[in-house]
Amino acid sequence: MKKFDGINIQQGSQDFRMMTRQVVESILSLKEYNRFSKGIFNWVGFNVKYIEIENIKREKGTSKWSFKKLFSYAIEGFVSFTTAPLKTSTILGVLISFFSFICVLVIILQTVIYGKDVPGYASIITAVLFMGGIQLLTIGILSEYISKIYLEIKNRPKYIIKEKID
Repeated sequence: MKKFDGINIQQGSQDFRMMTRQVVESILSLKEYNRFSKGIFNWVGFNVKYIEIENIKREKGTSKWSFKKLFSYAIEGFVSFTTAPLKTSTILGVLISFFSFICVLVIILQTVIYGKDVPGYASIITAVLFMGGIQLLTIGILSEYISKIYLEIKNRPKYIIKEKID
């Protein structure tokens, strides 16, 4: 998370927290509907103190968190605080467009130098590669706009005032 959006979620941190009223008010002031609590607790930016605890194996019962639920929770956390998945389509579009351009040159040179192996192969492959790259690039550009809309809709404040000085 820190690499993608600067939110530092402490590894192994628990969901149980003690907070000052100021932190609670800051979190409650966020108007988001879908909240990833671990990210929001760090995003508000107040001083944090971690208390190490020892995880003890359950004596009875099993966790209700299956692998599927944990994986879904991880994805939820990732998409709640970063637009990186949307940016990947732009990067992939640029890379595939560049790769398709190189492939087009190679196929044309092979066709000119060695002759035609299969009639129509070069033109079909070049068209498919080029159009695939352009489509991904276009989707990437649209994703950039969607990421801006996504961040605006969250309506998070630019900053949270920790202390007022008269």
